[in-house]
Amino acid sequence: MTAADVDLQLPTALGRQLRVDAIRAAAAAGSGHPTSSMSAADLMAVLLEGHLRYDVDRPDHPGADRLVLSKGHASPLLYAALKAAGAIDDEELLTFRKRGSRLEGHPTPVLPWVDVATGSLGQGPAIGVGMALAGKRLGHLPYRVWVLCGDSEMAEGAVWEAFEHAGYEHLGNLTLIIDVNRLGQRGPTRHGWDLDAYARRAEAFGWHTVEVDGHDPAAVDAAYNEAEAVSDRPTAVIAHTVKGSGVSAVANREGMHGKPLPDPEAAIAELGGTSALRVEPRRPAPVPVSPPVTQPHLELPRYDVGDSVATRDAFGQALAALGTARPDVVALDGEVGDSTRAEFFAKEHPERYFECYIAEQQLVAAAVGMQALGWVPFAATFAAFLTRAHDFVRMAAVSRANVNLVGSHAGVAIGEDGPSQMGLEDLAMFRAVHGSTVLHPCDANQTARLVAAMADDDTAGVRYLRTMRGGRPVLYGPDEDFPVGGSKLLRSSPTDRVTIAAAGVVVHEALAAADALAGEGIGARVLDLYSVKPVDVAAVRAAAELTGRVLTVEDHHPEGGLGDAVAEAFDDGRPVPRLARLAVRTMPGSATGTEQLAAAGIDAAAVAAAARDLVAADGARAA
Repeated sequence: MTAADVDLQLPTALGRQLRVDAIRAAAAAGSGHPTSSMSAADLMAVLLEGHLRYDVDRPDHPGADRLVLSKGHASPLLYAALKAAGAIDDEELLTFRKRGSRLEGHPTPVLPWVDVATGSLGQGPAIGVGMALAGKRLGHLPYRVWVLCGDSEMAEGAVWEAFEHAGYEHLGNLTLIIDVNRLGQRGPTRHGWDLDAYARRAEAFGWHTVEVDGHDPAAVDAAYNEAEAVSDRPTAVIAHTVKGSGVSAVANREGMHGKPLPDPEAAIAELGGTSALRVEPRRPAPVPVSPPVTQPHLELPRYDVGDSVATRDAFGQALAALGTARPDVVALDGEVGDSTRAEFFAKEHPERYFECYIAEQQLVAAAVGMQALGWVPFAATFAAFLTRAHDFVRMAAVSRANVNLVGSHAGVAIGEDGPSQMGLEDLAMFRAVHGSTVLHPCDANQTARLVAAMADDDTAGVRYLRTMRGGRPVLYGPDEDFPVGGSKLLRSSPTDRVTIAAAGVVVHEALAAADALAGEGIGARVLDLYSVKPVDVAAVRAAAELTGRVLTVEDHHPEGGLGDAVAEAFDDGRPVPRLARLAVRTMPGSATGTEQLAAAGIDAAAVAAAARDLVAADGARAA
């Protein structure tokens, strides 16, 4: 037996153990994806034993490699690997998929060794790009990002956004391992075992590729060595594997996806029985400790009351100021930075500005990848275009990610561009995300303060800021506070008969309507609900109790936006005031912003008319 043969005994044996433990975990759970885990077992074994630089006792080590299991359904393989590395024990392994277990059906950061949640296929490569960008351009750190993918997910468009971006950025610190086992959920994949089909596509995007037998540890080891030696571009290791490898009853058989093996005891015996190998990954590369640096005081832009300023301008200027005070703040753009005003940050901090082009899934994914490594990302595009990235937003919440997303050009008020450019669903989309914060400021000073609040640790999770295209008068002074979850009362008197609750551009319409109503002897309270989620429930209830009538106004479709947020303030069974809502209920065309607001029935005249109707309706009933 040669030295090389001895060297390969461990990964070979480890591959068998990973298969056995994946089978055991799924059998104990009564569900799971053991066959998908088994196909990648040798790929994982060689990576864990000889290439991954990682410290399970210090998963946040800045020099540690990052591993993203993009094929998240193969979680039994990841958990088996964590057991082999000493991160979890056998008892915990067998809690897989059980209530209260950290070993969920698909990995989440409930486990400290998992950076991001996976399971929605196709997301791993794009998130890996964000991690690799952070290492190469931000931290200048020596870690490598390893992303393990399945072949089925290679049909996802987000994968190819990632391929193009990684190739364009020459991310030599990114290695994608594609487990080509030929079988998806319902049958064969598009390209089967045609490894060259994947290689041609990857090479077209500027990647280095290595085609390999994924069950030959020596060949896999050589492929990883080759990937590590390539520094000027990313590498795809494209591995021919067999789904259910190692167990004759399920190997390369259709119909075995997503279920425990029919005879786990026989399968384990065929693989040689259980074992308890322990493998210590290579130590992370040392990283010099930087001396503490005194950060400059945050000096937000200040605007004079009455000046006309677009909230998108205030966002860009505030973000640039935040970048000066906070070296951990980064900005990402979807090729509209001149419109969102993210370009203000780019001009002052070009080294922390990332152009993702018109690839919104990659935009959000990169932000998720960067935040996993300690950066504070702000990703901006048009509100309407963030809908393309909704699944990444949804999964960001599952990842417990702290990301700041900014949507400009929201609502019909943008004017002539028409409905394809109007974000009219964004408030609903972001309000529905678990643990999210949704902010919609109406003036420049409010916007600047909220941008700063979004970067604070106190505001965790997915945070969304909605900005406006056109200029509007500054209503608040620069020293005013705007806590998340708060509101501002802009008009009030003890004799108010109706509350007008609004956010964003229509706050100005509400004020004009209140002035008109005051001239008619109708007191109207104007409540600026800049924090759409969490909404200021106490302020809404107090206004409703005083006036008995609440009219909500929003430049958004009626479903899921501000109107619903206000209505939900009364979900606890307390008396509900008379509620009415104004929202965009028609399909807009092209017109000026002023014409659009009128056509949608959310301008000052429409607001005043609706408020009159609310008051008159109660008067008619009393008569």
